[in-house]
Amino acid sequence: MASTPQSTGSVKVDAAIQNVAAAAPAKLTGVQLYSRFALAGALCCSITHGALTPVDVVKTRIQLDPAKYNTGMIGSFKKVVQAEGAGALLTGVGPTFAGYFLQGAFKFGGYEFFKQQFINQLGYENASNYRTPIYLASSAAAEFFADIALCPLEATRIRLVAEPTYASGLIGGFGKIFRQEGIGAFYAGFGPILFKQIPYTMSKFVVYEKVSETIFRSFPKKDMSDSMQTVTNLGSGLIAGFAAALVSQPADTMLSKINKTKGAPGEGTTTRLIKIAKELGLRGSYSGIGTRLFMVGTLTAFQFAIYGDLKKALGATGGVEIAA
Repeated sequence: MASTPQSTGSVKVDAAIQNVAAAAPAKLTGVQLYSRFALAGALCCSITHGALTPVDVVKTRIQLDPAKYNTGMIGSFKKVVQAEGAGALLTGVGPTFAGYFLQGAFKFGGYEFFKQQFINQLGYENASNYRTPIYLASSAAAEFFADIALCPLEATRIRLVAEPTYASGLIGGFGKIFRQEGIGAFYAGFGPILFKQIPYTMSKFVVYEKVSETIFRSFPKKDMSDSMQTVTNLGSGLIAGFAAALVSQPADTMLSKINKTKGAPGEGTTTRLIKIAKELGLRGSYSGIGTRLFMVGTLTAFQFAIYGDLKKALGATGGVEIAA
């Protein structure tokens, strides 16, 4: 029997669909997907934090010695350069880059991983309805593991900034702390770093997600060019960074203080934290907030912009979105 024109056309359409499906790249899953999320997160965090090392140096100096560095961000920059030279602004760049490479991998990769686990457990519809608690819980869980990796390197960075003659760099500073004070010294600030980073990351991700949702309701993501999506990520990240900086500033100041020097013999971490909190007060805990708003707003904006672009470049497009 001869084929009808309709059946011939149907076969051609089916073949075309099969060809398109075969040509389309398969979405990544499992380790292949989450390792790419982790790599994108590692690069975006290490690049942004590393680039802003000079700002971080000045912010830390203001927190540690507000009486000396009392002329704001620009004035404090000038004081550091005049007293120690421009090279002082790169103090701690090694531990900053290494620490935030590790932290970024766990933070962004972990956030995507835990978010997917909640979706799997709750189902897509329930997850979408309760997406704000999911954003908060996923970011908190991811940050906990990220801080385990970050804490020793952050302790080394702060010691190098607080005492410029302490060691010549990451390896020297890390080794000296380990030899003289033991491994516990690296985690003396673990409580403050959790107190700082977990609220910071929770506010960072939830504000970013909410601002992005609002923008994409008016300007659908599927209709945006790649460059406009990057601009959206920048803007959402900037607002998220301001929120995160305000929420986490008191703990950031305490972290700088506790890592400045080792504690007195027999003095526990909790005792030191209570002592520092009393000395600082609410106003003192916000020392350097102007510098930190600039720093965190800038780096968060660029982190989300770089992360979004790197995910596309790496083919990490298998994540599930639960925005309404």
